[in-house]
Amino acid sequence: MQTTRVTDLIRLDHVWFRSQFAALETARDDRDALTSLWAALSARLEVHAAAEEALFYPRLLKDDSDSVDDTKDAIKDHNEIRDAIHDAEGHRIGDDTWWQAVNATEHANTEHMEEEEKGPLIEFDHAASSDEQAQLASAFAAFETEHAGARGISTADKDPQEYVEDNS
Repeated sequence: MQTTRVTDLIRLDHVWFRSQFAALETARDDRDALTSLWAALSARLEVHAAAEEALFYPRLLKDDSDSVDDTKDAIKDHNEIRDAIHDAEGHRIGDDTWWQAVNATEHANTEHMEEEEKGPLIEFDHAASSDEQAQLASAFAAFETEHAGARGISTADKDPQEYVEDNS
């Protein structure tokens, strides 16, 4: 039996994010549906970033020198995603300015996911033992459950350099 890897959970979240951005586009003319979809999507983006920052990236930093740059890039990306989400919150759902902020969120998130899927996730798959992958997967899932709806997490930007220094 194959154990669940934290990298698999992260990739599954990525699939969900892509599907929800597509669902937003499908619901373009239904403000109630947009409201519901965006609430779930924006909260889960925040929780996912917080889970990565609490669990995945601190562990990745122990692997090699490449992980420092990867981690700084990820924190910068998370900040761009957070900023776009916060921008969307300042506009009426469905309006052109809201869509601009949602599109900025999707763009930042897509770039982040692609970078992560081509680098850090693969690197971690090679570096971490199956036991460590399973332990982190369990912690990651518990974190996302505990903080569902963005309960109890900070959505403030982080300084990438300070983050690396604090977590190395």
